[in-house]
Amino acid sequence: MSSSVSRELQCPQVFGRSISQESVESSSMEDFWSEVRSIKESSQNGQEEQNLVEAKTPDEGEMEAEWLQEVGLSTLVSGSAGEDGMALLSTLTRAQAAAVQRRLDTYTQTTRRKNKQPVRDVRDVFGLTDSPARIELMTPEVSPTSNGVQQSEEKTLWDQTKENNKIGQIESQQNSPEITEDLNWNIPYSESLTAAQKEQRCRNNFTKRPSSTTLPKFTIPKDRLGLTRIGDLSCQDMKKIHNLALIEITTFYDALGIELKRNRTLRVKAKETGPFGVPLTTLLENDQKKVPGTKIPLIFQKLLSRMEQTGLDAEGILRVPGSASRVKNYRQELEARFYNDTFDWDQVHHNDVACLLKTFIRELPYPLLTAEYLPAFVAVQNISPTKLQLQALHLIIMLLPDPNRDTVKALLEYLSKVVANEAKNRMSLWNVSMIVAPNLFMCKGRSGNHQEAEAATKAANIVQLLIKYQDILWTIPSFMIAQVRKMNESENRRRTKVTWLTSPSFFFPPAFRGNGSPPLCPSPRGRNRNQEPALWEIPGVNLCPTTLGHSLKSDIPEGVIRVYATQLSKVSMAIQLDNETKASDILARFHCENSTSSAVPLNGQGHYLFEIGGNIGERCLDLSTYILDLYHLNPNATWVIKPRTL
Repeated sequence: MSSSVSRELQCPQVFGRSISQESVESSSMEDFWSEVRSIKESSQNGQEEQNLVEAKTPDEGEMEAEWLQEVGLSTLVSGSAGEDGMALLSTLTRAQAAAVQRRLDTYTQTTRRKNKQPVRDVRDVFGLTDSPARIELMTPEVSPTSNGVQQSEEKTLWDQTKENNKIGQIESQQNSPEITEDLNWNIPYSESLTAAQKEQRCRNNFTKRPSSTTLPKFTIPKDRLGLTRIGDLSCQDMKKIHNLALIEITTFYDALGIELKRNRTLRVKAKETGPFGVPLTTLLENDQKKVPGTKIPLIFQKLLSRMEQTGLDAEGILRVPGSASRVKNYRQELEARFYNDTFDWDQVHHNDVACLLKTFIRELPYPLLTAEYLPAFVAVQNISPTKLQLQALHLIIMLLPDPNRDTVKALLEYLSKVVANEAKNRMSLWNVSMIVAPNLFMCKGRSGNHQEAEAATKAANIVQLLIKYQDILWTIPSFMIAQVRKMNESENRRRTKVTWLTSPSFFFPPAFRGNGSPPLCPSPRGRNRNQEPALWEIPGVNLCPTTLGHSLKSDIPEGVIRVYATQLSKVSMAIQLDNETKASDILARFHCENSTSSAVPLNGQGHYLFEIGGNIGERCLDLSTYILDLYHLNPNATWVIKPRTL
């Protein structure tokens, strides 16, 4: 791990503990140091190569330029926001816009000091010397919400006082077995921070670490528009989510007075074949040649599967080390025989499988949590209370590349199963977190020095939160979906202007059949989710709220939608919506219509209802989504039942 990550956590914490907590955690600390020694021994024995990943902190100005580029605002550096940049800026809250402005100002000032070509600025054109033009004018006066209800930018002093009292009540309940709190996803996390919460964070920082028995229970707010999980959106919309998440986590950390550090990973020469020591993206590319569509490395899947089959109930699983000599031999065999499917898994003891799993994670040339965002993960430990830690982790998870995020999710799902079997395997949430933390937060080839070990110890609390709250962390908050919809609406207006200047052949393909039905198209797996659906592939589809789109649907009465299911015997159906119509009801109706003539599973088993077009690229709908509410929010969408694209 980079030195910057280690320095983040050098300061010791003073935890409030009971005697029983001390005895339990003393045992956990012994497990932790045993794990560190095991890592050190494996490195010294040559089981892990010593090529290190050096994470370099960018120079001042370079960091801001890279940040602007990553959030999709690189054109600001050249002095023009561009259409895509304008669409993004139009969705930001004032706090988010201020965070962008600070990075742009820093970049401008640094560039001037370096005597490089400065950012184009109105001051350069007219020779003005006052403060730079602000981008807040592009932002709405209020925060976006999922239901369109406007929220005031700041709370009154009376509201802040009430919030402070509420926090005090929550803190007074710390001795209760479990605290239940509701999450508010209607407004961005940075907007919900009050002055009282910021002061509370400063007071409580480094004073109390919640144990696994006192972590609050957070409830996901019910939304009539349905929950949206990572994987439910198209790749285009997920890219927008990434941009918004980076802006929001920066704004969030700014509000808490925490500097968001990012490392620049220097490329290292790494293996390109084999199951161990290969970059995650390269490993997946190789695996997809063998199993198309796989999102998690095959060796990782197999290791998790074997541990679940043979070691889930074993006492001390993950904690009890395997035989170093056997693990070394197994690894050599796997390098030669894994992809030939000739490796005999029945010979491997579950403790040896656990060692191979941890070795795989440590030997990744680039950290599983990525070198770029490791500092952001580590900084979560500097936040209090737990609710704010959860909000920060929620945003950081959405920043991870898809291969890393999918692999982390598979690991967390297995770890939660280990914790669920604590009565048999005697591995509590805290025990598991203490064992896993050094494998995630100590970089490849390191020998486990004191600073990194101390950092990994404190990072155990982060692992604990990741395991316990993974369902929340992999659900996209509604305020982000609302911002994505607004961005798409802005882009659609621009696309509409361009569309009317193009040939009418844009709307209909050369092979469009005269009977009004769409041309035959390949299976869902054949379509790249980066592509928007072609207009002619599904009757009535309309990606833009144009006059043409309204005319295509003019024969459908208000409150009635036509649902298409081209792969079922009943290919389309007009459905009258009411206030209680859910996605599950529509799937059930198609199931009844197709039950006698189709063997295709439905009702969530293999097919899902999708919202396509309008102000969204593509969204797989939660079964509890109220369709009439969604119809009013996105009247130009097309509704399609199809299998979920992997």
